[in-house]
Amino acid sequence: MMMKLHEQTVLVTGASRGVGKELVKAFVKEGANVVLNYYKSEEKAQHLAKCLGPQVIALKADIRNQKEVQQMVEKAKQYFRTPITTIVNNALIDFEFNPLTQKNVFELQWTDYNKQFEGTIKGALNSIQACIQDMKELEFGRIINIGTNLFQHPVVAYHEYTTAKAALLGFTRNMAKELGEYGITVNMMSGGLLKQTDASKVTTPEVFQMIEATTPLQSVTTPKELADVALFFASPWGRAITGQNLVVDGGLVMD
Repeated sequence: MMMKLHEQTVLVTGASRGVGKELVKAFVKEGANVVLNYYKSEEKAQHLAKCLGPQVIALKADIRNQKEVQQMVEKAKQYFRTPITTIVNNALIDFEFNPLTQKNVFELQWTDYNKQFEGTIKGALNSIQACIQDMKELEFGRIINIGTNLFQHPVVAYHEYTTAKAALLGFTRNMAKELGEYGITVNMMSGGLLKQTDASKVTTPEVFQMIEATTPLQSVTTPKELADVALFFASPWGRAITGQNLVVDGGLVMD
């Protein structure tokens, strides 16, 4: 089975701001139904949903909580009267890209790592498990995980964040292997440090200047540019691609 973008119902986690907001807008522009997941930013989420119209529903859920995720998916199915076909695992739990406050090796605790593993891996697992039965029955599914080029090229040593995202690549490939027989693709797309999101607003100008100077396209990737790549993975054009990590960073990392 093949679904065009306007036939899809898309769950975007952590979607009230930054990359998530641009992902929602990109899918809505193509005619898809979108479930705008949020956890803390209720005002921003509801405002965005209202601005974009009935194609969007904003639903609260902590992606680390399996029951909340399942309830969110059920509410979305009731609202749109159709199952979720497409997941973008984007949510980021309690992290800022601030080189001045990032803990170094002497200060790091296992709890720092565990918080990121729970948000990144457990969150993705919960969203997939909540939707997988419907995808299997449809014989169609698109799962897109948001990674980072920082685990290949740590401009700043954001230890716990980049380690969790590196684990997400292993998670992506294993899911791709298992779910391919059901017509479900699982891919990852990795931006660099994006200009500009809530998480990167504290990034110093010097870091952005260093990235621009060493990037072939001489620019820092924007959230909108990254969001456009999700459309490719979800569209019929990306139907033969699974288990891949596409780096979207203007050529800084050539993998």
